[in-house]
Amino acid sequence: MRPLDPRLLRHARAARGYVALTASLGILTAALVVAQALLLAHALGRAVHDGADLDAIGPLVAWLAVVVALRALVTAAQERFAHRAATRAVAELREGVVAHAAALGPRWLATGEGPGVATLATRGLDALEPYFVRYLPQLVLAATVTPATLLVILGLDWVSAAILVAVLPLVPIFMWLVGRLTQGRSEQGLATMRRLGAQMLDLLAGLPTLRAFGRERGPAARVQALGDAHRRATMGTLRIAFLSGMVLELLTTLSVALVAVGIGLRLVEGDLDLVTGLAVLVLAPEVFNPLRQVGAQFHASSDGVAAAEQAFAVLETPVPADGTVPAPDLAGVTVRLRGVSVTTAAGRTPDRLDLDVAPGRAVALAGPTGGGKSTTVDVVLGLLAPDEGTVELVGPTGATPLADVARAGYWSQVAWLPQRPVLEPGPLRSVVGGPDEASRAAAAALTGLDAVLADLPDGWDTAVGRLSVGQRQRVALTRAVLSPAPLVVLDEPTAHLDAAGERVVLDTVRALRAEGRTVLLVAHRQSLLAAADEVVTVAPARTAVAR
Repeated sequence: MRPLDPRLLRHARAARGYVALTASLGILTAALVVAQALLLAHALGRAVHDGADLDAIGPLVAWLAVVVALRALVTAAQERFAHRAATRAVAELREGVVAHAAALGPRWLATGEGPGVATLATRGLDALEPYFVRYLPQLVLAATVTPATLLVILGLDWVSAAILVAVLPLVPIFMWLVGRLTQGRSEQGLATMRRLGAQMLDLLAGLPTLRAFGRERGPAARVQALGDAHRRATMGTLRIAFLSGMVLELLTTLSVALVAVGIGLRLVEGDLDLVTGLAVLVLAPEVFNPLRQVGAQFHASSDGVAAAEQAFAVLETPVPADGTVPAPDLAGVTVRLRGVSVTTAAGRTPDRLDLDVAPGRAVALAGPTGGGKSTTVDVVLGLLAPDEGTVELVGPTGATPLADVARAGYWSQVAWLPQRPVLEPGPLRSVVGGPDEASRAAAAALTGLDAVLADLPDGWDTAVGRLSVGQRQRVALTRAVLSPAPLVVLDEPTAHLDAAGERVVLDTVRALRAEGRTVLLVAHRQSLLAAADEVVTVAPARTAVAR
């Protein structure tokens, strides 16, 4: 990534104001540095050369104290706004990455990018804070303080300025050499962390199955190896950061020493006055200090820069084009699939599927695990475009391809209950929704949520995070009942429920159908299949049939 990538300003609006503020503070810092050096030189020169007492140099000392206080205030303001801007920019990037990844759809996430995006959006982007807090301010100071102090030195003593101009390029040259040495380390460290995060997410998702077969300790060695690799990469980066910092310190010390020796010799010979020599001597380290800090902070920010590159890669991935045709009323529309095939890692699942989800009917998708039932649901929801075949909304006015329909208008008419429902944080009352308390109570009685509420001391004010998996399933089912959406999609609604919960789901399906709403089910249990008006068997390898 370039020192200040324009993409960062484009995707994180908080960074724009921060960069402008940092540039302004950098110009102010340059003026204060020059003022401090000149005031200090004049005060010391009068005291040493002219023998002035404290009363004579009192005003200079007072102004020097004011300048030092202002520098401290500028530094404090920089630190304060840097942390705020970093937090806001990281939050904006995180929100953008998550939203864009969701817009890219389940197929893109299923290619292996999903766990990587999760790691990037959580821990990865947090490493961008050192870039904002440490690296970027020093970069601005290098562009303001260094040339300003160099011009002042040129006006005071051209010989010292010539020495500084001769040795100053050595700093970026050594920085470039160190950068070449560390090239790829941060990317490797981030990639290792993403692999570790993906491994952990897969392990947690499959832990119940692994425990059922007594294999829960199997992945431990792999996770340990990835953790050790990430630790070695991090320690290697830190080691090179310390070595490069030592190189830059040594280089700047020798450069300032060259200027100091020249000033000392000319002071002895009388070719330079004391005030000018002191001013140049105080300003000489300020020429190198921003560049040295840029090199020192580069390694601290390199992980964040690598994470930003990964974020930009996600944000710049093209999103499938949205439709422009307004969505019809799904209460009178049939969702028709003809010859639909989707190529996944398991093959063509489904393969040449024909399906009609007619209004007011309950249609169940059956078939073996991995046959493509959930993929078919994604196609019906418009989350996934089929590789072959057509998906149309057939109504009184004709057929409209689902790809041409605006997603927002279509999704607003669909209530979707996935296998693992995701409930936003908050009390049950706001999560479930509903027009009034009576409607919520009736829906809770239908789905069995009333029995759950009876055991909760806070009732409807209970936080969602305190519920079990089965209880959360009933909350999600209640929300689907209260939703006015004409199309209700239930993906394995009885997966985490006992026999009593299964009866509740059956009663809910019957109630939804009695209301004239369309229900699409994904089911394995025979009782749930029997509650449907039509059962479509979905299987790979051209075995999808309807009965």
